[in-house]
Amino acid sequence: MPLSLDDAVAQVAVLRLAGRRVVVGLAGEPGSGKSTTATALREALVAAGTSAVVVPMDGFHLAGSTLARLGRLDRKGAVDTFDAAGWLALLRRVRRAEPDETVWAPDYVRGLEEAVAGSIEVAPDVEVVVVEGNYLLVDDEPWRSARAELDLAWWVEVPQAERLRRLVARHVRHGMAEEAALAWATGPDERSAALVRATRPRADGVLAG
Repeated sequence: MPLSLDDAVAQVAVLRLAGRRVVVGLAGEPGSGKSTTATALREALVAAGTSAVVVPMDGFHLAGSTLARLGRLDRKGAVDTFDAAGWLALLRRVRRAEPDETVWAPDYVRGLEEAVAGSIEVAPDVEVVVVEGNYLLVDDEPWRSARAELDLAWWVEVPQAERLRRLVARHVRHGMAEEAALAWATGPDERSAALVRATRPRADGVLAG
């Protein structure tokens, strides 16, 4: 049975008893609701008196010009279209930040379809960092090392029909024609989803997306 947000907050609270910053991850297939769930978890943590910030893995998308040069633009979102080593380095900084150190993370801007550096502030007093992304549980380096930086990692799940509907709607919202959006959702997105789906057993629990 999926965990509730209250369950998730309670698990984080136990980890916080050690007095250090906690990093939790939300993984799942494209369109599963990771971003929405991450925001809801942050709000639940704040309501419980815990400071929290969300850092998405999407901030580590390679630039469109770089993907074009590498011949990967037509499958943007695949596992090799991210700066995985950069993601690992950020997680290590977040976990090991000095008491007075602010860590700045990139964010991904929909519409612009590019990552923007220095967009998300992880201030010294932030107690919980919620990270979310498709590939958090991949068992290849450097993703495996990045998974080791997470205190908890939950799988965000939604029925497949709803996941597809959301994906198509997202692509249409950002400028694709509906036919092209469906082709992308059932093509490049689905190939990514198949890889991500195989990582589900490495999660510590399941949250409804």
